[in-house]
Formats: sequence, structure tokens, C-alpha cells
Amino acid sequence: MRQAYQLRLADLGEHGYEMSQFTSDSLRKATRALLEADLVLAEQVIASDVKLDLMRASAENVALELLALESPVASDLRVVVSAMWIVSDLQRMGQLAIHVAKAARRRHPAHVIPMDVRPIIERMGRVGVHLADQAGLVLRERDIDLARRLEVEDDLMDDLQRELFGALLAPTWRHGVAPAVDIALLIRFYERFADHAVAVARRVVFLVTGENVGGDTTPAMAPSDPLSVQ
Repeated sequence: MRQAYQLRLADLGEHGYEMSQFTSDSLRKATRALLEADLVLAEQVIASDVKLDLMRASAENVALELLALESPVASDLRVVVSAMWIVSDLQRMGQLAIHVAKAARRRHPAHVIPMDVRPIIERMGRVGVHLADQAGLVLRERDIDLARRLEVEDDLMDDLQRELFGALLAPTWRHGVAPAVDIALLIRFYERFADHAVAVARRVVFLVTGENVGGDTTPAMAPSDPLSVQ
């Protein structure tokens, strides 16, 4: 019985790793759809919402079964509770990638991103994908050192956010209001995606050590309205 219980705990970690890879791939595709005005790719990312919900439900079912049937205590209880927080963060990351894809679909066949700020968006996409990949490794390996490094790596996303806002507010901005609004929303989507990847890493630190390293540790529903991004 104990061996079966440990296998179910391991399943939770694997669910988290698979979701992190899914969100990483979703953001990679969404960014490409955005930059290339690729409607087909954007629709693929948007349609992934169903799979994302199923992945979260599957992980939560395992967690609830362990809580209801096994009455885990101490470190095992931390694993179960942390897993429920983590899948909530990962689902929100997937939803944010979907919001990026919806921006591409909304303006198709036009390009959303003007050429002069395109390199910044490209870098934001790469940083977001990297953070999601690293969060997946943290989950799989329970690597506390890597988890703590994600806090520092997230600073690059903040730097890019400031750079892009600077471009939007500069007197030389010549692309009008609509593109500026689109880009302001996209900045928020990428920034929150990175924040949730860091939150996953923080929760793994709690899972392994019991240490609360700061940040929001209260799960919330994934937003469906891009103006209420969490």
C-alpha cells in the first residue's frame, strides 16, 4: 500500500512537469503566431484550452484522492497541497499563452507588432519559454538551487517590460493608439507568465523545505478576461 501511495505522489510531480512543458510549448507557438500573423498556429494554441483544463483536472483528482483516502501527514501533505497550487499556476500560464494567441487572431491578417519593437517581443517570448522550461526542471528534479535562480532570471523579463513601455511612451512612437493598447496588454501577459513560472519554483522550495520564500501562495481561478490577468 505504501508503495502504491508513493507512486501516486510521483504521479503528481509528473503531471506538473508535463503541464510545464505544455505551457512552454504554447507560449512558443503563440509568440510565433503573433510575430508571423499565423492564424492557423494561433487557433491551435487557443484550442489547447480544452487539454489544459483536462490536465489540471487530472492532477487535482490525484491530489484529492490522496487527501481523501490516504490522509497524508507532514512532508507528504506538503507535496499534495503544493501540487494543487502548482497546477493552478501552470494553468494560468497556459491561459496567458492563449491570450497572446488571441491577440494574433484578433488583428489577422495584420501584424500586431511593429517592426521596430519586434526584437523586444521576440526576447520576451524566449525568456518566458526559458522560465517555463526551467520551472519544469525544478519540478522534476526538485532542484532548490535552480528554483532560487529563477527569481534572478525573471529580472530580465522585467527589464524587457520597462524597455517596451519606454518605446510606447516615447515621442517617436508613430504607430497609433490601437497597436499601443495591444502591446500594453501583451506586456502584461508575458510578465505574468514569467511571474507564475517563478511562483512554481517558490512552491517547490516550500514543498521540499517547508520554507515560505515569499510571493502569492494563494491559488486563484485562471482568468478568462484578458483585462483581469492574474
